[in-house]
Amino acid sequence: MEYKTEQVQFQPSQADSPQVGDKLHQRRSANYRPNLWKYDFLQLLNNNNDLKEGTKEWVERLVEEVKPMLSKVVDSLLKLELIDSMRKLGLSNLFVTEIKEALETVASTNGGVFNVEDRLYASALRFRLLRQHGHVVSQDELRMFKEGRNTLNGSNCEDVEDMIELLEASHLALEGENILDEAKAFSTGIVRERVSGLDGQLLKRAVHALELPMHWRVQWFDIKWQIGLYEQQEDKQSNLLELAKLNFNTVQATHQRDLRDISRWWRDLGLIEHVNFARDRLVESFLCALGLSQGSRFSSLRKSLTKVIILILVIDDIYDLYGSLEELECFTGAITRWDSEQIQQLPDCMKVCFRALRDVTYDIAYDIGKDEDWHRVLPHLTKAWEDFCKALLNEAKWDNMGYTPSLEEYLNNSWTSSSGPLILSHACYFTGHMKLDDPADLLQRNKDLIYNVSMIIRLCNDLGTSTAERDRGDAPPSVVCYMREANVSEDVARKHIKVLINQVWKRINARCFGNAETPFLRPFIIVTMNAARVAHMLYQFGEGFGVQDGDIRQQILSIVIKPLAHD
Repeated sequence: MEYKTEQVQFQPSQADSPQVGDKLHQRRSANYRPNLWKYDFLQLLNNNNDLKEGTKEWVERLVEEVKPMLSKVVDSLLKLELIDSMRKLGLSNLFVTEIKEALETVASTNGGVFNVEDRLYASALRFRLLRQHGHVVSQDELRMFKEGRNTLNGSNCEDVEDMIELLEASHLALEGENILDEAKAFSTGIVRERVSGLDGQLLKRAVHALELPMHWRVQWFDIKWQIGLYEQQEDKQSNLLELAKLNFNTVQATHQRDLRDISRWWRDLGLIEHVNFARDRLVESFLCALGLSQGSRFSSLRKSLTKVIILILVIDDIYDLYGSLEELECFTGAITRWDSEQIQQLPDCMKVCFRALRDVTYDIAYDIGKDEDWHRVLPHLTKAWEDFCKALLNEAKWDNMGYTPSLEEYLNNSWTSSSGPLILSHACYFTGHMKLDDPADLLQRNKDLIYNVSMIIRLCNDLGTSTAERDRGDAPPSVVCYMREANVSEDVARKHIKVLINQVWKRINARCFGNAETPFLRPFIIVTMNAARVAHMLYQFGEGFGVQDGDIRQQILSIVIKPLAHD
């Protein structure tokens, strides 16, 4: 049997009315704004950086200039700061061997050898970099912060730098690391207390760390900000700065090609013409896929995940806004059986959506497995969609009943409806040189990690969208579930959800930093962690997919649209 990929365009039809059972079901609307990013604009995106004559040779020359820098630096703190700069500027993938060797040298000096005045700052930086790169490092190395609690000088900028670095390091804590918990509370309090008296770079760094710690950010999305900060440093390395700018623009050119390709696919599919109640958010979907993996070799991953995410949005809106309960049960049954005969009595828009989902899933399975093996991939992908839709159906039933579950009952279902397991079930096929039998084993071995990352996606989503969802009558999110269960205010409930997010991140850290992984697993681990980081980015300032003209628009302009100026 051979599956041939085929581009199908769905022709618009008349507006739908309920076809199954409940004739009086009221179709709701979230009044989503039209798509901001027009097709013609996206097709013109081209920063041309990868095509400019001499660019490749220029980058190679700069790489060769920078390579010896780490081995030449003798001072441990300067070595750590150079590694940190490389990471923040998006260059660590160009110097993997050099950074590995430099950190092994740093790790061999137990606790580090630093000047007294630099000790806390340097120890926090050392702790963070070593743990990020898989070295076993004890929380006891940061116990010294307790000694300085009563000696901090409110007007001393060095003290604030110490606290920012301690704050960043504390977010790599594992469960039971009480010293790091104390360090986080203490450093956060100090930085908040003193931020009003800061200016310049130190103010920017303090505000940035308080908004979202580095460990919870998608590193690629932060690069332009970091480059701007580095450019203002008096001790900057000009070749490192120039390399960072060239590298960003070259990689961005690949991302722009991906976006041009995927925008043609979305236009040709024609699905959105049938689902005018749903979010038309292709570029935002691409941004999420880009957040999971940025390397040039992961174009297929980004394009396939963009297709999955845009369909997640449409199907989520069908369950939240459009379908009656009986229609949704029928739609879920069709996806469970992967059978179009189930949908004949449904409104046209739901029929079209099912067919689009089926065709796109076949396309992705074929892209992964080709003629020989696509049929072995397909069951894993369809099972992930089945689980997702069943979880959405449970929420629709709660909504229909006017039922508010306990927080535990809600989370037992909503970690699946977060779409985390669905997205990562697709991603695992693109993240390494594995046999097609391996992904099922990979997902099983990392089920706790996938669960915890999915919980971050769900809890961040609920914090960002709970007010909007409640206003339009959606099923209660975690904030509301806890408010009613514990009889507390919304403010108290939000604080509780933030505590849960911190706890879940500790479990993620344990999986990612506490175990030695074989090399082929590492790309999947990174992609999975980045899924949690994308959630923080999307919902940090509100409903990322619902509103286009806020912070997410600025992120898209910065990361995808506008290149960096360089000499």
